Amino acid sequence: MMKKVLAALISAAMVASLGAAPAFAENLSDTTEGIAQFDGLTANEAYDFQIVVKSFQSTYWQAALQGMDQAAEELGVTYSAQGPASESDIADQVNMLNSAINGAPAGVGLAACDTSSVMESLQAAVDAGVPIVAFDTGIADAPEGSVVCTVVTDNTAAGEVAAVNLYEAIKDKLGNGTVRIGEINQDNYALNIQQRGLGFINKLIELANADGYTVAMEGNEYYVNEAVGAVEGDADIILEVRVPAQTTVDLCSTEAGTILDKEDTIAVFGSNQTAAEGLLVANDNREVLGDTVIGVGFDAGTSIKAAVEDGTFLGAVTQSPLMMGYYCIYALTAAANGQELIDVPTDGYWYDASNMDDEAIAPNLYD
Repeated sequence: MMKKVLAALISAAMVASLGAAPAFAENLSDTTEGIAQFDGLTANEAYDFQIVVKSFQSTYWQAALQGMDQAAEELGVTYSAQGPASESDIADQVNMLNSAINGAPAGVGLAACDTSSVMESLQAAVDAGVPIVAFDTGIADAPEGSVVCTVVTDNTAAGEVAAVNLYEAIKDKLGNGTVRIGEINQDNYALNIQQRGLGFINKLIELANADGYTVAMEGNEYYVNEAVGAVEGDADIILEVRVPAQTTVDLCSTEAGTILDKEDTIAVFGSNQTAAEGLLVANDNREVLGDTVIGVGFDAGTSIKAAVEDGTFLGAVTQSPLMMGYYCIYALTAAANGQELIDVPTDGYWYDASNMDDEAIAPNLYD
């Protein structure tokens, strides 16, 4: 079964990455190597794992659990999953993680809401001999020996793919006065969101500079300070980044509305499912997306897919939460067996109304 899934994934990655989003093609060999380490894997025991997700407020996490179910059935292992009510409930997630580690499971799969908040917990896992597999979000500076494998999208490249496709759509609107492009990020502390947001920002600046345009940054201090190549003062493009006080669709909608209400706004990017859904909610009473403003989303879900299909969004970048969940269980099982592991970067793909039903794209577009 593993070989069949591997072959299908590599085939799909080659079609989608090379045909729709060249930035991901550079990572195909690394992805293949990371997957190949699980070929022929069997569980030495009927392991039981603990999974701690960011929350269950988006269908993204349900898709990840579907992948875990498939892998657990193939390997003959079990798992239990829990997560806080919201991705902003950081303290609740840390308590769940600590409880999971204290239960001495065969391993823990962790999608950290705030990577800086889990350092003490990860050290406790090392001390207790509990291997951690990070999925969805990498954990920079984790205590040595705590995170045995990371299963994540190459988020920098994912943000770049969104920027490349958006820039192509706005090029004919540049050069006739200052225009504004917005980016909605659900937070500025989760590594995956940071990488994705900056991937978009820095690629957009690079593309604009190559065509002779200047870009100035406004908005959230973290992203403004980390941007590469922006100028201060007057510019051809203002790139405004807004982050809500908490991770909710309603608060993302408020931030998106602030950008949509500005007369010079020509495009907005929502960098994950919550942010993209907030952008769509903000548009409900304005109806400018797909008309005077180009919208680009990230992830899938019913409303985002519908927006791409009807032209409200130009398109979106999807991850593969199902495969991240799938390989998280494989990595946990290999770690419990005592196997040394390398990281597993998973691909992401640009989709629009023209390719949503393609064989390489459709399985990643969860509801």
